[in-house]
Amino acid sequence: MATSLKGKTLFITGASRGIGKAIGLRAARDGANVVIAAKTAEPHAKLPGTIYTAAEEIEKAGGRALPLVVDVRAEDQIAAAVKQAVDTFGGIDILVNNASAISLTGTLATPMKRYDLMHQINTRGTYACSQACIPHLLKAQNPHILNLSPPLNMEAKWFGPHVAYTMAKFGMSMCVLGMAEEFKSQGIAVNALWPRTVIATAAVQNLLGGDETIRGSRSPDIMADAAYVILTKPSRQFTGHFCVDDEVLASAGVTDLSKYAMTPGADLIPDFFI
Repeated sequence: MATSLKGKTLFITGASRGIGKAIGLRAARDGANVVIAAKTAEPHAKLPGTIYTAAEEIEKAGGRALPLVVDVRAEDQIAAAVKQAVDTFGGIDILVNNASAISLTGTLATPMKRYDLMHQINTRGTYACSQACIPHLLKAQNPHILNLSPPLNMEAKWFGPHVAYTMAKFGMSMCVLGMAEEFKSQGIAVNALWPRTVIATAAVQNLLGGDETIRGSRSPDIMADAAYVILTKPSRQFTGHFCVDDEVLASAGVTDLSKYAMTPGADLIPDFFI
C-alpha cells in the first residue's frame, strides 16, 4: 500500500477553495505536486480565494503548485492544462473531479441556462477531464480518479426537490460506475467520495442557508482526510466504490470526528443522497 503522496502529481478541478483545496493541502503535506485547475483567477466578492492564493497555501504546506485557469466546460482549456501539468511535473498520478455547480431548484424554477451549467460542469466536465487525464494515468504507478459525487441512490426523494441537480451529480457517479469497470484491467482506480454531513464551503454559505447551516457542518478537512485514505490505496485493489467520508475514516481506524465539527457539540446536518 502506498503510504504517502510524496512526488505524486494531483490534477484537481475547482481547487481554488473548499474541498478541492483541502484535498490539495493534505497531499501537499506529503510533498505532492498539485495542479490547481479552476476558474477563479481574480478575487470574487462572495467567494474567497483564487488559484494563486491556493497555490501559495499549497507551497507553504510543503507541496509544489501549478495554478492554471481552467473552465471544465472547455475541452481545449482542459487539454492545455493537462499538457502543462505533464510538461511541468512529468506525468499525472491522480485526478480529482471536484468542480461542481449547484442549484437546488424544482423543474419550473430551473432556467435552462442553469440546467446546462450544472450538466456541463458536473457530468460533462468530469467526463472530459477524465478522458484527458486517462492516457497519462495509464502510465502512472498507482493511478486514481476520485469524483466528489454521491452514491447512486435511485430513490424518488432525491430527485423530486431538485431533479436537474440530482441528474448532474448522479452523472458524475455514473462515470465512476462505468470507468471503474472499463479501466479495471488497466489498473486505474475510479471511486466516488461524498460527505455524511454538510461541509462548510462557500457554496453552502451562499446557497444553503448561510451561518445557520455552517454551524451544523463539518470542515472540508474531513473530506480531505478521507480522500487521502482512498488515494493511498493500491489502485488495482480498490475501485468502483461509492465512499462516504466517515466510513472511509472508520475503516482507517479514525472514529473520533469531533475535530471536524465547525461548532463543537452542534447538531450536524445530514447531506443529500445518503
